[in-house]
Parts: sequence; structure tokens; C-alpha cells
Amino acid sequence: MKKRFIFRTLLTLFVIFLSIPLFSQKVNTLTAKEKKEGWVLLFNGKDFTGWRQYNGTGMPSNWTIEDNAMKVFTAEGKKPGQGAGGDIIYAAKKFRNFELSLDWKTEKMGNSGIFYYVREVPGQAIYSAAPEVQILDNDNATDNKIASHLAGSLYDMLPADPKTCKPAGEWNNIVIRVKDGKVTHVQNGVKVVEYELWTPKWDEMVQNSKFKNFPGFLEGISKEGYIGLQDHGYTIWFRNIKIREL
Repeated sequence: MKKRFIFRTLLTLFVIFLSIPLFSQKVNTLTAKEKKEGWVLLFNGKDFTGWRQYNGTGMPSNWTIEDNAMKVFTAEGKKPGQGAGGDIIYAAKKFRNFELSLDWKTEKMGNSGIFYYVREVPGQAIYSAAPEVQILDNDNATDNKIASHLAGSLYDMLPADPKTCKPAGEWNNIVIRVKDGKVTHVQNGVKVVEYELWTPKWDEMVQNSKFKNFPGFLEGISKEGYIGLQDHGYTIWFRNIKIREL
């Protein structure tokens, strides 16, 4: 009886071991279920097809592909924390109602951001007229003193629970859902922020933030736009960037 039990246990473990590759998903790919649900990749893991510099024509020199991920790093001649105008957008299409999912990780002290509804304004920065979802090394970054500046937050407006963020060097997932002005941020499977654009409450949040005098925010956030990623002068990696329209 004991030998039979051991044999069955070993057989079960062997079957589980063999099945692991069947259930693991390669990065920068879509499952059949995701394709059926309408997800599309914004990054193929090999090059920057569809992407370019904000207010530019090509990719900035401080972006590269590393281990199947987009990587932005401190530009030559700059110090950590000094961006070089290397913010990028997915310029192949504008989006209105959507669900965006991506993985990110940061170096120690890293700081960056994800933007949506980006509109290009000559001479203006990417953050001048677009909401920002914060990326941060919550433990070590110099910008970790304000709750609404921590990872997953609606930057400088609504704070995300810092316990939902993994530390520098580990991959995090963020899902940003925008539907008819209603927005949620889900960080590593936990809803951390919820708000609604183009409402009196939104206007109040803008007035209580650093964006209160930004012409792009005073004019109003666009109702469709590009997806953008920030060059803040730190090394940040992005992968599994996918979106579905709602």
C-alpha cells in the first residue's frame, strides 16, 4: 500500500511537471482567449513598431530592447532623474474607450509614468494635457513623500495603496480601464484608484494639484488620444503592453 501511494504521488508530480509549459504564456503574446476578447499587442517584443517620440518622428536614442522588454535609460550627458525629452507614444492609433494592460519594473530609485489620452502640443511636454499613472520605486525614490506620487496613483491627484506595488527589480502589472470617462487603475490585481473625467469632482482635483495652471488641463482632457510612456531619466522596463477597445 505504501509503495502504491508513493508511486501515485510521483506520477502526479510528474504529470504536473509536464503540464507546466502548457499553461505558461510567453511574454508579448496573446492567448486564444485574449484574441477572442479583442486584445491586441502594442509591443511585439522585438522592435518599436508603432512607437515614436512625443512631438517627434523617430525613437529617442535612450530607448532599446532588452530581454523582450522596452527599456528606457538615463541619456548620455544626463544625470539620473533628468529626462532627455525621450517620452514616447504609440502613434499608430488613438484610443477612446479601452482597457490597457502592461508590465513594468524599475531600477532602484526609478520614476516614470504611463499616459493616456495624449494629445501632441508643439513645445509642450507629454504631461501638459494628459492624465498620468505613476511608476515609482516606492521604497527608495526621492518622490515618495507624497501619497499621490506613489506607484499606481493618478499622479498628484489620487493615491494608490502602496502595499499593492512590488519593489524595484520585480515586475508589476497595471491595468487602466477607461469607459465613457469612468477610469480605474488595477495594480497587481487590486483596484487602487477610481475616478471620472470631465466632472466637477475632476475639476476640483485638478485645482488641488500641480496641474491647476496647465493650459492643457484648463482646456480639458481630450476624449481620445495616444498611449504614452515617460522618460524621467531612470531605467525602466516595459513588456506585455496590450489593449482592447471597449
